[in-house]
Amino acid sequence: MSGTTIPMSDAARVKLQDMASWLGRAPADVLERAVEEYYDRHFWEAVNAGYEAMRADPKAWAEEEAERRLWDRTLMDGLDPSERWSEDGTPLPPAEGKAS
Repeated sequence: MSGTTIPMSDAARVKLQDMASWLGRAPADVLERAVEEYYDRHFWEAVNAGYEAMRADPKAWAEEEAERRLWDRTLMDGLDPSERWSEDGTPLPPAEGKAS
């Protein structure tokens, strides 16, 4: 943490301290998480607005869909669709009762 002081109203400070108390976390942790969530929400709102604008333009949306179809051709790229992997990336044995 950089130790930068950020001015905050007394009301906001009280709410932050209340939230930290409710959650059993340090106020700095609660504030950091709140900023992350606020940032993420606005980021995705902007992304969605961009897609809405693109959908409103038939030519732009047709280009987007054409590009998606091109990328869809790369899916599986010749891989065995019955292949299974663990969350850590290690291959799993074939599922029982299924051909390998």
